[in-house]
Amino acid sequence: MAASFNKVLLMGNLTRDPELRYIPSGQPVTSFTVAVNRSYTGQTGEKKEEVSFIRIVVWGKLAEICNEYLKKGRPVFVEGRLQSRSWEAQDGTKRSTIEVVAQSVQFLGTAGGAKSRSDSEAFPDESPAAFDEPSSNPSIPISKDELRPDEEVPF
Repeated sequence: MAASFNKVLLMGNLTRDPELRYIPSGQPVTSFTVAVNRSYTGQTGEKKEEVSFIRIVVWGKLAEICNEYLKKGRPVFVEGRLQSRSWEAQDGTKRSTIEVVAQSVQFLGTAGGAKSRSDSEAFPDESPAAFDEPSSNPSIPISKDELRPDEEVPF
């Protein structure tokens, strides 16, 4: 049997403010939806745009941080995995969904330069920041405009 791989990378804007809940064990969970645009050229040569709305679920300390600092319209970069769930609705119908369980959320779109922090550090301002699960290492986002010509691209 072949090995499996489940990794999702998304960049888009929040369509609503995040919603924070606590499950019975006390663990925080936040959910929000990200609108992701795709531009393409149609068969007749006209430019078209398609929007997908993707539900994001974030757990633990990262959930509380996302709830505190993210707002509707804010651009984010999310790294995670796909998860499918099924349940029975109150009217007895079976429902199912596919969502992204975030392992890392990077806040984008604020002036002040790119900064990166792990979710165990304080977050005193609205500067862009990357938040990862505690087991992963934070990364420092670098745009090609920030590199000097004598430096190599770090990826």
